Amino acid sequence: MSLQDFQERIRAAAGGGAPLCLRGGGSKDFYGNEPRGEVLDTRGYAGVVSYEPTELVITARCGTPLSELESLLAGNQQCLPFEPPHFGPGATFGGCIAAGLSGPRRASAGALRDFVLGVKLVDGRGRELSFGGQVMKNVAGYDLTRLVAGSLGTLALIAEASIKVLPVSASELTLKLETSQDGALDAMNRCAGQPLPISATAWHAGELRVRLSGAAAAVRAAAQKIGGVALDGAQGFWAGIREHSDPFFSGDEPLWRLAVPSTCPALDLPGRLLIEWGGGLRWLKSDAEPRKLREAAQRAGGHATLFRAADKACGVFTALDPALARLHRELKAAFDPASVLNPGRLYAEL
Repeated sequence: MSLQDFQERIRAAAGGGAPLCLRGGGSKDFYGNEPRGEVLDTRGYAGVVSYEPTELVITARCGTPLSELESLLAGNQQCLPFEPPHFGPGATFGGCIAAGLSGPRRASAGALRDFVLGVKLVDGRGRELSFGGQVMKNVAGYDLTRLVAGSLGTLALIAEASIKVLPVSASELTLKLETSQDGALDAMNRCAGQPLPISATAWHAGELRVRLSGAAAAVRAAAQKIGGVALDGAQGFWAGIREHSDPFFSGDEPLWRLAVPSTCPALDLPGRLLIEWGGGLRWLKSDAEPRKLREAAQRAGGHATLFRAADKACGVFTALDPALARLHRELKAAFDPASVLNPGRLYAEL
């Protein structure tokens, strides 16, 4: 498959008003509203375009398997710093950027959108567009490269992207501390205010796990300061959190993703809770009324997303205020005037 093939398919769809479902491996079909339209499979447009380890930048096509890209980086002792979840063996590089999801390291390293340097897109008119570049100081169009991260393919097909990578940590250690939710939130916020090499935190059911990453001496010193019990083989635990294969995520209850300020105290909500990102991300397995959960998150200064559920009638994402809704409509009209690219994945009206 070539870029021209994508352009022709999209032009034909726009001309006939036929929706297209942009899809790589389909590992994140559950996220967002129900996919609609004829599938435009991106996996045929794959491969690493350029990679120079000393430059800490990799450029790849959308259909490149995410696992292959990460294996290539690992061979050079490098990684995607934001630890993107795969949610399945078919995950692709383009789908990773379109979903915009980050894993346990997000609070310390930054979000996926912070590492996207440049993109090559095919918009809803079938036009090839390029924004950004391959170096951080190339800021031309930089905001637009960040804009497509997390857009779920509603603005354009992400044909190619350049992304910043980082070296893997020289040393890593995970500590376990027994503590209540209040104690965990206090500890995470106290640690965040100190120069400690914390790369991930997770609290659930009375246990707080803290991952330290960096130079061996710094990791040892931080472990002595924080205390707790050092865990062996903790890579599997963090992989379970990232991929939602940990037992916490099992069960039929809806899974809510509450993004709140890290200093937010414990929220009195029914259900099972797991806290990440130093207190800023709170996963909740709950059958509670969606309105109550969203109001609680809003009062705390955040928002709630229905991440996984059999019934999404309440809407996946928090409703936009009128000004933001207008901006979303204008962006959709500018990039995809016929509204054929993943219609409704973010909001039903887009």
